[in-house]
Amino acid sequence: MESTIVILAILIVAVLGKANSVAIAACTLLIVKLLQIDQYIFPVIEKNGVFWGLVLLIAAILIPIANGSITLANIRNVFTSWIGVIALLLSLFTTYLSGLGLKYLTVQGHSEVMPAMILGAVVAAAFLGGVPVGPLITAGMLALGLKLFRIT
Repeated sequence: MESTIVILAILIVAVLGKANSVAIAACTLLIVKLLQIDQYIFPVIEKNGVFWGLVLLIAAILIPIANGSITLANIRNVFTSWIGVIALLLSLFTTYLSGLGLKYLTVQGHSEVMPAMILGAVVAAAFLGGVPVGPLITAGMLALGLKLFRIT
């Protein structure tokens, strides 16, 4: 019951803040719980959800290349500009952080920080116009900081 109340609170904040993706995710989880099929569905989502979410996200980002609105000339030009080089370097860094974050949360088992990251993502999505794709990067930044300062 406690988890249902927390998901409902997240849903309310998401609806009030017009964070549609968070609201849809919370609704989906609530429906699965109310239908009492969570013992079957939650493990599948937990195991494969991040992977398939990333596949859909990357596919959406690649659509301009796939439909031809971004050409080889555009790609060549972006890699010869300072903004393209900075974008490449930042992408390398944030992707590295995401990997650290995923390892920190799953392999190292530090999922206790997840509520704080979810709250931050929901509030930023709801009230700051953010997009809640940051928890892995956040966890990676946390893991990197802990690694740099040798805190376990």
